[in-house]
Amino acid sequence: MPAQRTLERMHQLIWALIYGGLLALVLGIATAAADEPLGWSLGLAGGALVAAGLVLIGVRSRLKSDG
Repeated sequence: MPAQRTLERMHQLIWALIYGGLLALVLGIATAAADEPLGWSLGLAGGALVAAGLVLIGVRSRLKSDG
């Protein structure tokens, strides 16, 4: 059973990954018109970050808290 502090850090990481990934995804879409390879790179990296955040949501849902 993870400590409450560990769960709080996991929540922070999850939301940072999701929001950072969405920002990178939007920047990739906006950049693709001017520089296609850079836009695709940003978009794929952003999508990977969002996917990692979603996986961590699944992991977190299976953990039980101490308290």
